[in-house]
Amino acid sequence: MAAAFTSTLPERVGRLTGCDVTANAPLAPLTSVRVGGPAEALVRPRSPDALVALLRFLREEGVPLTVLGGGANTLVGDGGIPGVTVKLPSDLFPELSDMGAEEGRLTLGAGAAIVRLINQMRANGLVGAEFLAGIPGTLGGAVTMNAGTKNGECYRVVEAVEMATADGVGWIPKADIPHRYRHSELPAGGVVTRVRFLLPRGDLEASKKAMDEDLAYRKRSQPLSQPNFGSVFTNPPGDFAGRLIETVGLKGHIIGRAQVSTLHANWIVNLGGATARDVFSLLTLMQSRVREERGVELHPEVKRVGVFEP
Repeated sequence: MAAAFTSTLPERVGRLTGCDVTANAPLAPLTSVRVGGPAEALVRPRSPDALVALLRFLREEGVPLTVLGGGANTLVGDGGIPGVTVKLPSDLFPELSDMGAEEGRLTLGAGAAIVRLINQMRANGLVGAEFLAGIPGTLGGAVTMNAGTKNGECYRVVEAVEMATADGVGWIPKADIPHRYRHSELPAGGVVTRVRFLLPRGDLEASKKAMDEDLAYRKRSQPLSQPNFGSVFTNPPGDFAGRLIETVGLKGHIIGRAQVSTLHANWIVNLGGATARDVFSLLTLMQSRVREERGVELHPEVKRVGVFEP
């Protein structure tokens, strides 16, 4: 078990920024794969001003920042995360809606779960974000990694992203955010606070049918009942990571208590009691075996944070 952090950082952050701080906070329960060590200081801002004060403190003190959304695509090292780990409350920023005859805008907090967008879309008679239904994680994480499926990606329905920095809070239009498959280039050192979505009005029954069919397919083909972090690797051009991993014989392979899913070879599941070392060793094996036998370099979709012990 990883040793606890013993610094005075959590006390100083709480005293100087007005945020709620937990020292040596367990992070495994906050990630969907359920592995990893503690945060030196897990911080939940009480207000937008407190978040800006926190970011100013971190800049002045040179303290590293990690932002934890829903933990759906995050692998935390067994040695935990030094510095400050920020987790935004789902209700830190107000929700707004602006409905027109043909389309509507929904402004939602970055700390809210992705399903909040789906629920608000339907409640307001809008369509267009069906491909995000069933994806775990938060809206902040979704825009950071441009989450999506084969049917679409997040930035298709994003109009603008609000970010907090040490200098304040402001909006960035989508046109000013470079983005591509499973990636966006948001300003370093900032925290996504809200996202504004632009969605059209449309056929609500067809929208519901599309989401129901997609969710049913995922339940049949993905190990949703086991701790996991979704797809491990992005799909290479013209191919599928899961197909490549299966062809090199790793479907179902186990290291420690981590396993390449028997349902989908581009997923790693925690069989119970897995460590970050187990998961990362398996991820590395999948990557090297496909490189050696198929000549394809797989790129992780999973974000690795914290200290990975040898």
